[in-house]
Amino acid sequence: MNNYTDVALEFERWNNALQTGCPETVAKLYHKSAILLPTISNKMRTNIEEIEDYFEIFLPLKPQGKVLSSNTRVVGDIGINSGICQFNLEGQGEVQARYTFVYQWIDNCWQIIEHHSSRMPEAVS
Repeated sequence: MNNYTDVALEFERWNNALQTGCPETVAKLYHKSAILLPTISNKMRTNIEEIEDYFEIFLPLKPQGKVLSSNTRVVGDIGINSGICQFNLEGQGEVQARYTFVYQWIDNCWQIIEHHSSRMPEAVS
């Protein structure tokens, strides 16, 4: 099983999938029963079809994310990466968000089982 560093690097794998512009490519990183609480939608997504639907809305903004700070934990076959990231979104500029990815080690890889991302509630100076 992988370690803390491997879990922390999963953000880059996810961000690279965003760069493909393909909702299906991004959705493949999520377990079939994953839950997504997305950044720019009020709707909770509770299956792969709904997750893919969200990325059909999000990817046209050409998001480019980078981690500003993060904390990673591994407990058994569960990896958790939480922190602050920044997205450059076409037409919206820079958006800072808090995020939590929960991964489970399934079929020899980390799969996203829960993902929450929300814009920062306070203005960033």
